Amino acid sequence: MTARFSFTLAATCGRARTGVISTPRGEIRTPAFMPVGTAATVKAMRPESVRETGADILLGNTYHLMLRPTAERIARLGGLHRFMNWDRPILTDSGGFQVMSLAELRKLTEDGVTFRSHIDGSKHMLSPERSMEIQKLLGSDIVMCFDECPALPADRARIEQSMRLSMRWAARSREAFGDRPGHALFGIQQGGLEQDLRAESAKALTGIGFDGYAVGGLAVGEGQAAMFGVLDYAPGQLPEDKPRYLMGVGKPDDIVGAVERGIDMFDCVLPSRSGRTGQAFTPRGAVNLKNARHAEDPRPLDEGCTCPACRSYSRAYLHHLIRAQEILGSMLLTWHNLHYYQQLMQGLRDAIAAGDLPAFVARFHATRAEGDIPPL
Repeated sequence: MTARFSFTLAATCGRARTGVISTPRGEIRTPAFMPVGTAATVKAMRPESVRETGADILLGNTYHLMLRPTAERIARLGGLHRFMNWDRPILTDSGGFQVMSLAELRKLTEDGVTFRSHIDGSKHMLSPERSMEIQKLLGSDIVMCFDECPALPADRARIEQSMRLSMRWAARSREAFGDRPGHALFGIQQGGLEQDLRAESAKALTGIGFDGYAVGGLAVGEGQAAMFGVLDYAPGQLPEDKPRYLMGVGKPDDIVGAVERGIDMFDCVLPSRSGRTGQAFTPRGAVNLKNARHAEDPRPLDEGCTCPACRSYSRAYLHHLIRAQEILGSMLLTWHNLHYYQQLMQGLRDAIAAGDLPAFVARFHATRAEGDIPPL
């Protein structure tokens, strides 16, 4: 195992890239999708099952874990990897987005954010230094710097003010992180939909120096066309020899479009959340298992899928589980969705390596346009 964090670019196809992130806890194949384990668990999944879907890395959440069970308790119990029985890499977000979107009675200053927990109303403070401390206690392999992420749409003055505050916080995060061989710190580009502000942010971040760079401040209400508009230039503003991470994205077609534009890493709650609400992702698009059309359908959800839900159970049974609100339904559909996402990432990696990404993307869109298989 390597003693340090590194990124090796293996092949490109247009602006799309495939490579390997090496960490002491294992390799991460890129483009990579990280299942979200908000509270030290990917909901409805065992860690071993998540690994069986093909995931190389999970995402944990600083905000939720600092509140419950607390980072200090997790550290006393051996760190997040041991606590949740996941021995491969973990990335933790900084907590900034959740503070802005979930916490109550927030007060933002240059120092950081004071807020009251959405769980019990207890008062807390998150700053760049405290965020780095929490993520160190958790033992995160990839740490995200602390930033502010305003919702879109927002006026330019608000975006500019927020971006510059985030850059000052990025410098403080870098200093607080220190030198931790084997662990990585990622900077987060901000700037909303403004190309010049994103260029300013990228210049500030590369001046500080990070192990990887995230494109932040997207998937916050701007829509896919506006997001792709930013991705047409934002990845190119960041260092070519470092991983590029698009935070909080997304739907399968979001991911495919972002990979085409040079993004290497993704996370999103969508596959697990959708699995718990009866929605399954397939090459032909999303399927709603609550729909009565599936009630007597003996066929598998997706005949080409090798996950347990498709290998062993019928659409009729999955429909029954979801309608009856049985826990097994959430488990099987979450497993299927995570499997689908990882198969999509493998397909993208293979197509980039073969120089065949345009054909892969054309097939992806053509198959989705066909829609779900008709009922019997």
